[in-house]
Amino acid sequence: MEIFGSTFDDSVFLQSKDRVAVPLSHYNAKRCEPEWFCESSALCTDDPLEKQKVYKFRGDLALKQGNYQKALDVYSSCLELNSANNMTIRRDVLEGMARCCTELGQRDRALHLSDLLSKDASNTCHLISILLLKVRIYQHFGALAPRMSCLQQLCILLPFNPWHWFNLGQMCLELLDSNSTSGSCSSQSCEPAEKTQSDGDIQEQQEEAAELDGDRVWLKACTCFIRTRLLLRFLRQQQSSFVLQRTESTLQTTDEVLQRLNPKETTLQTLTEVVSEDLIPDKMREDSQDGESLSSVCLQSFKERWWNKILLTGVLDTDAHREVRPVR
Repeated sequence: MEIFGSTFDDSVFLQSKDRVAVPLSHYNAKRCEPEWFCESSALCTDDPLEKQKVYKFRGDLALKQGNYQKALDVYSSCLELNSANNMTIRRDVLEGMARCCTELGQRDRALHLSDLLSKDASNTCHLISILLLKVRIYQHFGALAPRMSCLQQLCILLPFNPWHWFNLGQMCLELLDSNSTSGSCSSQSCEPAEKTQSDGDIQEQQEEAAELDGDRVWLKACTCFIRTRLLLRFLRQQQSSFVLQRTESTLQTTDEVLQRLNPKETTLQTLTEVVSEDLIPDKMREDSQDGESLSSVCLQSFKERWWNKILLTGVLDTDAHREVRPVR
């Protein structure tokens, strides 16, 4: 049986074309000193592209060093020099600015910058990067409902990536642990991502808040860790070295978490059947939409693809209010 991700394109095995090597008449490589862009002379140029490059490198370095205000200022200077058709630099700079604003506690501006990125997104790779950025923003500010929504969208875009399922499960586990100490979801955690909302947004927010109910969070945690375990076991057959070590470690963690969640055996079997329906190699290849244009992507919602099916099984009626065992 072919395992998803283990096959090669036929073109890999085709005979390579004969290529004639053309020697270069001369080649003078440009040598740069470490952090050359930090020198004042680096901006002594009339070339706007060169200045933009210097500001970009300075911003990246400041962000790496944790100097977020400096990085934000430098990124802003870089953005002013960016041409309208240079979308790659624009995306990198906007993301860097959003991360700086997050660390500086500027939530509204960070979300505004992420919205600008969303408008420029043209394929699923862009959308995945934006969702990961929003997860970081919402996590930093403790906004649980929108963070869960972003993680679920990642699971939809990359349904066979075990790490997004694992992260969603971890978030549900954190929520269960916090609810056990505080009694319920805090108002800050459940607040909407935006201050001004339409009726549709309000309804969506109410639905998201309902998903933070203790029993549903417990069920979603069980679902995510079961799906994670299935995917990791499936992919483990083609892994080695440190990749395999990470998989084995995560599998052990997943088993321990499921013991903590303590679902009945019948619940485990039912959830496994539902979330493994699409784990067929041929179907997995067909459903892979990584890098595709957003105009050609057709996605079901998390509820349509998995959650509604799980609720229809009735496991909440037979296995609700389960006690989550404490961490040993």
